[in-house]
Amino acid sequence: MRYLLLLLISMICLSTYGQDEFTPVESADNAPMRLVSSSSSRFIDQKILRSYNAVYEHKGSTLAADSGDLYKDEAGNEFFEAHGHIVITQPSGTVIQGTHLHYNASTQHAILTKNVKMVDNQSTLTTNYLTYNLRSQQGTYTGGGRIIGQGDTITSQKAYYFENTKDAYFNNKVVVRNVNTIIYTDTMQYNTMYRDAFFFGPTTINGRGGEKLYTEKGTYNTEFGVAKFNKNNLYTEGSRFLKGDSLFYDRNKGIGEAFRNVIFVDTLDKFYASGEYGKYLEADQSILMTEKPLIKYVVQTDSTDNSQDSVQVDTVNREQLSKRELRRIEKAEEKERKEAEKIEKEKLKEQQLAGIKPADADSLVAPPPIQKTTKVDTAYMTADTLYSKVIFVRDYRPLDLKLDRDGGQLEDTTEVDYGDTEEVELFGTDDSTAVADSTASPLKKLESASKESPVIKTAPKTPAKKKASAPIKPKAVETATIQETTKADSVLRKNAVMPTGREQDSLISNALKVAQSTDTLLKDSTEIYADTARTRIVKAYYNVRVFKSDLQAVADSVYYGMVDSMFRFMGSPMIWSDGSQINADTIFMQIKNNKMDNALLKNNAFMVNAVLDTVKFNQLKGRKITAFFANNNIDRLYVDGNAENLVFSTNEKTNKITEMFHDRASRIKIRMDGKKINDYVSIRKVDQKVYPFRLVTQEIEVLPGFLWKPEDRPKSVEDMLNRKRTKGTTIPDQKNPENGSSTQRTDEEDFQETTESTSETNKGTNTVPKTNVKTDSSKVANPNTTIKSKPDSTIKTKPDNTYQIKADSTIKVNPDSVRKRVN
Repeated sequence: MRYLLLLLISMICLSTYGQDEFTPVESADNAPMRLVSSSSSRFIDQKILRSYNAVYEHKGSTLAADSGDLYKDEAGNEFFEAHGHIVITQPSGTVIQGTHLHYNASTQHAILTKNVKMVDNQSTLTTNYLTYNLRSQQGTYTGGGRIIGQGDTITSQKAYYFENTKDAYFNNKVVVRNVNTIIYTDTMQYNTMYRDAFFFGPTTINGRGGEKLYTEKGTYNTEFGVAKFNKNNLYTEGSRFLKGDSLFYDRNKGIGEAFRNVIFVDTLDKFYASGEYGKYLEADQSILMTEKPLIKYVVQTDSTDNSQDSVQVDTVNREQLSKRELRRIEKAEEKERKEAEKIEKEKLKEQQLAGIKPADADSLVAPPPIQKTTKVDTAYMTADTLYSKVIFVRDYRPLDLKLDRDGGQLEDTTEVDYGDTEEVELFGTDDSTAVADSTASPLKKLESASKESPVIKTAPKTPAKKKASAPIKPKAVETATIQETTKADSVLRKNAVMPTGREQDSLISNALKVAQSTDTLLKDSTEIYADTARTRIVKAYYNVRVFKSDLQAVADSVYYGMVDSMFRFMGSPMIWSDGSQINADTIFMQIKNNKMDNALLKNNAFMVNAVLDTVKFNQLKGRKITAFFANNNIDRLYVDGNAENLVFSTNEKTNKITEMFHDRASRIKIRMDGKKINDYVSIRKVDQKVYPFRLVTQEIEVLPGFLWKPEDRPKSVEDMLNRKRTKGTTIPDQKNPENGSSTQRTDEEDFQETTESTSETNKGTNTVPKTNVKTDSSKVANPNTTIKSKPDSTIKTKPDNTYQIKADSTIKVNPDSVRKRVN
């Protein structure tokens, strides 16, 4: 019995020694793994403890597997190799699953392979190879994987995930997908809690609505769609491009803001603008530019084809046109054909009169085709604020100024009585069309955009650390689903077109080429006048300046509509061309086929031209002045309403002024060929006088309302951007020239007037506001006064007098031109 008791004590000691080999004394830094439960366990070579359906606990985390081996190396480090359905549960609640596990208990470093899935309270990570540290709670995959957050699915070749901060770092073909956007980049930091993405390389964000963003450094919130970029940034939406050194975008509000070196381009409307600040709204495709904004507009200046502009029908798809449009095109073609036949008949008639025998048809050799070379010029416009938006064509009210190239019918208005004692015969005119003024829609002031308050994001409360969970049974991993998603992500990354850098340079360069080229194609009329057709309008506010190589202008505000290509200059507008200056209360200029077509100077119209190098000026004034252009040169000019013309004649040999010609009438009609006058006619209540230059005084050498402001003229694009017109520049009021007072018309008054005029036009009335102009009688020469009595006496002109003007004068009359009277 004694020996049996000693044998039992020896076996208990051996058993205790064997157990101590796998359960060392616990310490704060090297706590051993503890077997919580298993279906069965056994020792292999007294070094490895193999357990089945085992659940281990280590420093608050539980590790469960179908089977696992627990062993130590020679240095005493503990390892756990597990297979089957692996489940690691951390105190924070994060669960990691996989098929194979290698766990280093000393460093708490785990390597999981095949069908790996990690789930925390913010995201789900899946991959086939994951290294994870349970102590620092950091995970890494390098063989491809995905993270699904609160609405975002991110896949990449490599990723580093930090569970404590909920930050993930992705690189090598990163693709982010959600219901609103798809993001392509190569390097990205992402926070699964706030859904903030940080980019450190070329990045493209494609919106589901068609908008696109590009940057090489910045942040983007995938939940609210808010972007803040600051390196090589570009925003595009359809045919619109917005670029700036810094870019802000709000997807939900459809707002894009750019700062410093801003460029906005609309290739569809061929619109280009730049400045230091720009704000774009997707709703109406509007752009607001401030801080030295600049608009560029390309116009055609000249070409080898000098024919008049005609309707271009070759580019119109006739199958889509209505019967009405087809009839209109057929009439235009018939008119062109008749004009061509008429010109051909006139040429044959001239040849017959000259005795030239027409060549036989067989002997005619087809001349080589003339290549039409188009010359273009760029017009620049700036102001304190530039605004442009897209509206429906049906909402646009185009101006119908009812301009007639033949002059139209004279207006029935009260003219100035010059005190003539003899009846003045009228010059012949074939005018039959009444002239009426209509105006554009009122220009509303743009309200300053209120700054949005920043969105304050509140981080969700992090759940308190839980104690080690009770022994659980491993759950099966969805191996089929993980393998499918892994394969799909691999194909997606392979086919994804990643940005390589500087993509925005080529995009914006191509957009600028399109926007700054002339449009040679006529738009389909069915598209232009469709109910859904849209057009762009442009508004410029305060201190507007325009610069073109052969034309400069200043005004208080400008309105431009692309439907009728009409510019409206308002608020003391002033235009310069070569040595001439033009001003009026309102100036309208229209472009057709990329060429200047017509211009209207409305109310207090005045044209001034400097004579030689002196301080004398040729002057032309009236209630309104209408000009028509051909190949960007004035073809016809009509001055209506108390028209006056004052011209200084010069001697071509001595280049000295010899006399001054003063002409007053109801209308002055001028026809030009190039820059030479070939016809000059004064109509109704004509009063013409010639003053010898020695008798010209300061009182009569300028017309009432004369204004000369060369200092306000922009000298270059740089000068236009950096210098504004002189403050207080006004046009003298011609209604009361005696007191020399002047009135400044505001934009509101101009727009109110244009609104009322438009309303009258819509009602079918063609009335024109009457203006009674009073002229100082002391400035009008008395025709009965002799030269000896007063220095301002005049010489009565004769019907056969002709006046020769220097080539640089405003009014140029050919020596063979003779004024005609109707007897």
